[in-house]
Amino acid sequence: MKNIKTTTLIVLVATAAMLSCKKAHTQPGGGKIQPPTPGTGVGTGPNGTIVAGTDPAISVTQGFFLDNWSGKTFAVPASQPISKPSATGATIVTVDLSQVVTKASANIYGNNTNPFMGQYVTEPVLMANITALNPGILRAPGGSLSDVYFWNGNGLSATAPPDAPATLLNNTGVASAAGYWFGNNNQNWTFSLDNYYKVLLQTGSKGLITVNYGYARYGTSAHPDQAAAHLAANWVRYDKGRTQYWEVGNENYGTWEAGYRIDVSQNKDGQPAIITGTVYGTHFKTFADSMRKAATEVGNTNFKIGIVLTSGNDLNSNSSNVSNWNHDVLFAAGNAADFFVVHNYYTPYNQNSTAEVILNTPAPETASEVNWIKTSVQNAGVMQKPVAMDEWNIQAIGSSQNVSNIAGAHAVMVLGEALKNQISMASRWDLANSWANGDDQGMFMNSAMTGDLEPGAPAWNARPAFYYMHFFQKYFGDRMVNSTVSGNTNIVSYGSSYSSGQAGVILVNKGNTDQIVTVAFNNFAIGANYYYYELNGGADNAPFSHKVFVNGSGPAGASGGPANFESVPAISASVAGGIIINVPAYGAVFLVADKK
Repeated sequence: MKNIKTTTLIVLVATAAMLSCKKAHTQPGGGKIQPPTPGTGVGTGPNGTIVAGTDPAISVTQGFFLDNWSGKTFAVPASQPISKPSATGATIVTVDLSQVVTKASANIYGNNTNPFMGQYVTEPVLMANITALNPGILRAPGGSLSDVYFWNGNGLSATAPPDAPATLLNNTGVASAAGYWFGNNNQNWTFSLDNYYKVLLQTGSKGLITVNYGYARYGTSAHPDQAAAHLAANWVRYDKGRTQYWEVGNENYGTWEAGYRIDVSQNKDGQPAIITGTVYGTHFKTFADSMRKAATEVGNTNFKIGIVLTSGNDLNSNSSNVSNWNHDVLFAAGNAADFFVVHNYYTPYNQNSTAEVILNTPAPETASEVNWIKTSVQNAGVMQKPVAMDEWNIQAIGSSQNVSNIAGAHAVMVLGEALKNQISMASRWDLANSWANGDDQGMFMNSAMTGDLEPGAPAWNARPAFYYMHFFQKYFGDRMVNSTVSGNTNIVSYGSSYSSGQAGVILVNKGNTDQIVTVAFNNFAIGANYYYYELNGGADNAPFSHKVFVNGSGPAGASGGPANFESVPAISASVAGGIIINVPAYGAVFLVADKK
């Protein structure tokens, strides 16, 4: 292996396995846990016992997205040893297994498909990588085109329903061709609905389907909301219980969305030219009634339907051009939704953001999003429901930020902050788009888009975010536990534990210099060894490297990561003398310590 940096970790370990935060430092009978003894990896209570953690109650923002939670078993990987650096001046990270933050949902690793990826079910490299990613959830048919998507349109001869106009208005009132998409289209440049179902089966994923809400606005029938709801309900019937999660529309508050503005001269039920939250919330109830009835008919007893909300204050963000969207949607819809849908693109829109700006968004933006949803619920006087962040990414442009190693480090923190803030469903946007001179948000290069391919990259080339998300899932346990960082604001930590008994921590370095970190696992009976993977970018296009190195192994070409990422051996070291690691600049370390 090349370019392996001297890297280690000091696990100044205490003792432990798990208990509630309230009893984290107290033994039965009032004795207190002692801090770890430096250099020994051991810290015990008065009787040499450890404090076990207990699972907190499931938050209402998580709800049924944790229904199918299961424990994880850590398998000791093939590894190669490495010498430890000196701990002099090291940053200290403390992971306490007695303080359980949440069960870790497998639904946070989701992604978005789209119909312009081609019939990719037949692409072995891409399908193998999606399977390795193990997203759990794949959303379809795709963002904004969901609102011009007719799932039952067939092939070359497909036409929209007679009440769908040939032209639609943009936000300024200018008409242009509607550009409808159709579900049963088997041409090679698009992706058919039936192939979507095949991808779910082949990758072991669940579906999340976004039905066409825009049709309820621009339809020209006497009751366009009913026509659109009927179309959606028929999709539920066609689905025959394969899909649990559904949602009505995509970002309907936005000026970019079909149905934001309609031609009132063609509308027959008195809708306003510009959408309002009240209109959408009222229509949502019609959809929910029709779709739930259809679900009952096909025996889909797990059917859940989501309603579209904004992720930030409507008047203080660029996410919405409709004032009071959340309040009016929720007030009109009441408690008709099963979950709330939000999108978050974290960085300032279309700015050439620096690495520092990008990497400092996950924590405050995720917390703000959850607080905004809770505030919206309270103001509308409705019940809090589970939250699905079913699109997220960065929207920086100009320096290849989206396809870079920085985007990968950012992805790690989004996953960690989602868990920390009790979000148990998240889907990144998206699997594959184009190249766009490095401004594309796809996790893989879209080889179906032959006119805009990444220069010199192999077909379906995996970008750095893929590798970061893969190793996050591989090296994060089934519970998040509390972790703290002392002495360095550039180091971010996410602790975890496994039902099989191991403990882990994921560390991200937001800074531009390597950092030595010592890690103490409190309330954990540690074993003899620990194992980890180190991911970092290359020297190209600094700081937005197109490459990612996994324990020193990099791509064969000019971008992406190692093709053999699954067989790259972990780095291992003995716990004796403590655990110490080097966390690379703008990189991450994914570490698991074995149990005794």
